[in-house]
Amino acid sequence: MHATLPLLAHTDFPALRRDRFQTLQVNLGYRCNQSCVHCHVNAGPTRTEAMDGDTVDLVLQVLERRALQTLDLTGGAPELNPHFRRLVVAARALGVHVIDRCNLTILFEPGQEGLAEFLAHQQVEVVASLPCYSVGNVDRQRGAGVFDKSIAALQRLNALGYAQPGSPLVLNLVYNPQGAVLPPPQAGLQADYERELATHFGIRFNHLYALTNMPIQRFGSTLVSKGSFESYLQLLKGAFRAENLPTVMCHSQVSVDWQGDLYDCDFNQQLGLRVPLPGRAHLRDLLEHSPVGQPIRVAEHCYGCTAGQGSSCGGALAGRGP
Repeated sequence: MHATLPLLAHTDFPALRRDRFQTLQVNLGYRCNQSCVHCHVNAGPTRTEAMDGDTVDLVLQVLERRALQTLDLTGGAPELNPHFRRLVVAARALGVHVIDRCNLTILFEPGQEGLAEFLAHQQVEVVASLPCYSVGNVDRQRGAGVFDKSIAALQRLNALGYAQPGSPLVLNLVYNPQGAVLPPPQAGLQADYERELATHFGIRFNHLYALTNMPIQRFGSTLVSKGSFESYLQLLKGAFRAENLPTVMCHSQVSVDWQGDLYDCDFNQQLGLRVPLPGRAHLRDLLEHSPVGQPIRVAEHCYGCTAGQGSSCGGALAGRGP
């Protein structure tokens, strides 16, 4: 695995500060039942890192102390953390909106029986990875058989009420480009997904998020191996749009790793760029201090969030208000 931080650390990206704190994005661990080429976390079946129960309790304390609106759960496959369901139930009891960043195939893993029903009962928003609507493209990026399982999972979620007219159950899909290119315009891509998934599989969803691949971890290392890291970085920088800066996700959220350490975003987490506080910034600090007004650590990969239509954990930024 090639280290990419030395290639990204020196930057002329504009300075940013956090101007509000609404979302806590929590990485529950790096274990996953898939090993995707574009994964910026380098997650996979052999990873063992997982948030423990004491740190999960701290997450809940921070949600309550800071009156946060949203808990955004990610991984790896966050559902593989043994405390996942307890955390969801407790957060919902606090009135917090919970997002589960789900790879869909996890619904069919041993030990995950009843997961779809649990998510529906707790009214968890599902943000589901589906990098294309064709079997060849998905299986090439995520592994053989992933597409068929993903379709079956979406159909199960639809049957439980997700994305149905008048239902409070929200199902959003995520698209990642295959390779060192920017995603196409999100609106047109969503229309393609809606048409193809409805026509061939009877599937509904609420929104499609088009996310730019970040030049870090597994994807970044692949770029280095192919000799295309610098050209991809220049693609991102050449497509920079200043109007995307006010709506990048780090303005309103804090990212937490499986040990409880704090970062400005999930990408900084994977690069080891902690929140710029004295000492080792940790969840405990959020019990005593608000992160609002703090400077945000930036590096060259930040151009990935502001290139073209923009990209964040909530999809394209173009036209979105702060």
